[in-house]
Amino acid sequence: MVGLVRGVHGLNGALRVEILTDRPEARFARGAVLFREGTEAPLTVHEAVPVEDGPGWRVRFREIADRTAADTLRGAYLESQVPPAEAPARGAAYWHEVIGTPVVGLDGEVLGSVVDIYRVADNDVYVVRGGPRGEFDVPAVRDFVRIFAPRRGEIVVDAVALDLGPPRPPKPPRPPRARKGDKRGARPDPTGSPSSDGPPAAEPPVDAELAADPVAGSPAASEG
Repeated sequence: MVGLVRGVHGLNGALRVEILTDRPEARFARGAVLFREGTEAPLTVHEAVPVEDGPGWRVRFREIADRTAADTLRGAYLESQVPPAEAPARGAAYWHEVIGTPVVGLDGEVLGSVVDIYRVADNDVYVVRGGPRGEFDVPAVRDFVRIFAPRRGEIVVDAVALDLGPPRPPKPPRPPRARKGDKRGARPDPTGSPSSDGPPAAEPPVDAELAADPVAGSPAASEG
């Protein structure tokens, strides 16, 4: 990775590029060929100059003629084909080799993997995500990174020195949602009357003699 397109400058296809290489004068020299990360379409440098009012460089490519075409590169990483003689030194790696590398603690706890990289002053900072400690940043300095071997898929960091919080407890499973059409339980009637949703209440038993002679047993019907 030699640059990250941060924005568009003007209407003629110029780009504002964050420099990610220690040799910008060589990587962005007129006629140098770069590539958008993951593609093989060449981008030939037509002009590249440092930005006077801020960080980064203003870069124009021959293949990008206007602002519309430049907008398609917004947020893209730029790569350069590096000859074998310019391969990184022992203990160094290109960004695309670091992204995706698993990150573990000194005790072997899996903390996630590198998902992004940014630069602060002269140091790279790795963004780690996907582990039980959540997302966190790792400055690429010896105090925090104890083993750096992305080519063999290994980055070991000191979780205590990074002051990582305790592992986050897993979220409890959510109760199943009621589907449309499911019957809900009947609520009790505070008045004590039977619910219209249930079966009718049984009537109290009636004495057979009282049912046949409704006045039987009354004082008016007794013999004097």
